[in-house]
Amino acid sequence: MIYFLQLIRYKNLLIIVLTQYLMRWCVIRPILSVYDFELRFSEINFFFLVFSTVLITAAGYVINDYFDTKTDLLNRPEKVLIDKSIHRRTAILIHVVLNTLGIGLGAYISFYIGIPILSLVFVFITGILWFYSTTYKRQFLIGNIIVAILTALVPLMVILFEIPLLNKTYGSLMIEMRLDFNLIVIWVSAFAFYAFLLTLIREIIKDVEDFEGDNAYGRQTLPIALGVLNTKIILVSLILLVLFSLVFAYIRFLTDNITLIYFVVFLLFPLLVLFYKIIIADNKKDYHFASSLSKIIMLAGIMYALVVNYIINQNISL
Repeated sequence: MIYFLQLIRYKNLLIIVLTQYLMRWCVIRPILSVYDFELRFSEINFFFLVFSTVLITAAGYVINDYFDTKTDLLNRPEKVLIDKSIHRRTAILIHVVLNTLGIGLGAYISFYIGIPILSLVFVFITGILWFYSTTYKRQFLIGNIIVAILTALVPLMVILFEIPLLNKTYGSLMIEMRLDFNLIVIWVSAFAFYAFLLTLIREIIKDVEDFEGDNAYGRQTLPIALGVLNTKIILVSLILLVLFSLVFAYIRFLTDNITLIYFVVFLLFPLLVLFYKIIIADNKKDYHFASSLSKIIMLAGIMYALVVNYIINQNISL
């Protein structure tokens, strides 16, 4: 069982669950409460949405490890499970079962809310994850961008299923009040935007960390195609983009003291540390530390949803 949990990256899956529930309970629900509205996507169906996302993501991890066995033996031999602890046929079976269940649940909730075309989203993601593992991951930058986009989709999936039901229930009333649900879309999209950037940063860092194995098997990752120095320049530029965009977002849209403290302690300072670590990094251990730090920053970004919930509720009580 422990090998199975390691194969599907259960820690990453828990972050997906946390992300989607935080978007629902700490961003969408408190904003709706301002208008005395309620969530329309039922808890059981939302659970199915989260479970479907988790299953398809887990299947993606399995097939990625399946095709990455040789390079992983060079890059991180201690973490290789397929062919050591899990048979290759078993891995494929796990992949098929997880995808089938994930697409099935996704199709069910899509038809249940009366928008069957949304079921194609789950099929599309499954296909993209397959081609990422077999082809795109080996190509210049494409694989990094795909992973970043799919990560950004995790919070966006929540509004993809909630907003249509809200419009169906409260649409006419919102028109009368000359209001809309754009605030929900903006907040969740902001989380998706930073999820994209931070994931892109982490994926590029991991490519530098895996330089030896990827180069041995002819992959055209960013550090192999452009060199480690140029990749560092790209990384620090992306980190600066995140830093400046956070400062801009605070000055332009937020300005409350709680957000200021949270941003400085949990986001800006760690990003500056990451910036410094990337500059001085010169071995695999340094890049592994940077990769782990970037993951912690991503988690801190997700947890800001708790601050959003507090701020909205405080404004309501006032």
